[in-house]
Amino acid sequence: MASQKSSSATSEPVQQVAVPTAKEPKRKRGIARVAKLLDAGASVFAEQGYKAATMTEIAARAGAPIGSLYQFFPNKDVLADALVARYAEHVEAALDRIRAQVAELDGIQLADRLLDVLVAHAAERSLALSLLDARWEQPGVRPGVLRESLRKRIAEILTLWRPELAEDQAQAMSVVLFQAMKSLVQLHEEKRYPGKAEAIAHWRGWVQRYLTEI
Repeated sequence: MASQKSSSATSEPVQQVAVPTAKEPKRKRGIARVAKLLDAGASVFAEQGYKAATMTEIAARAGAPIGSLYQFFPNKDVLADALVARYAEHVEAALDRIRAQVAELDGIQLADRLLDVLVAHAAERSLALSLLDARWEQPGVRPGVLRESLRKRIAEILTLWRPELAEDQAQAMSVVLFQAMKSLVQLHEEKRYPGKAEAIAHWRGWVQRYLTEI
């Protein structure tokens, strides 16, 4: 009986496909240029949507040569990923500032500080979510990765604020608080409805009680 060759010996080697990534600027001039390109990209994506936006229009909006845009962002996917990553960095930095001051906050103050984070970044959040939704099948920053990162930071804030909290309790509370933060953004974004200001105040009051009663 003829011996069979192993499939590993006869199979073709798997080729790794390189995924383009953004180029990190090294100097202040490059950092400022990238920030301007990102701002232009955010404006064009917000106005035209991801699919309709072009790199040519984004470069023109930034007042930069198209080659300069491609130097830092090889394609539109990479630019979109960079914008989502920038949003994540801004929100994470805001949570880190709360963490640094959490020992000085009571329940009402902590509730308000947390609730203000996503409201303060509402426009940037809306753009990031639209880019993720338009490109959910593409590699890059995934919604779940971002969500878990923010929940983790909130849980860390809670355990610093109340060291007696068990880890699983802090994690459960972080889910509730993050959902409350997102819901408040939605209440703010609704254009017009009866009692909008009162509804927002009630929502803030509920979150304040949630933290002061633990």
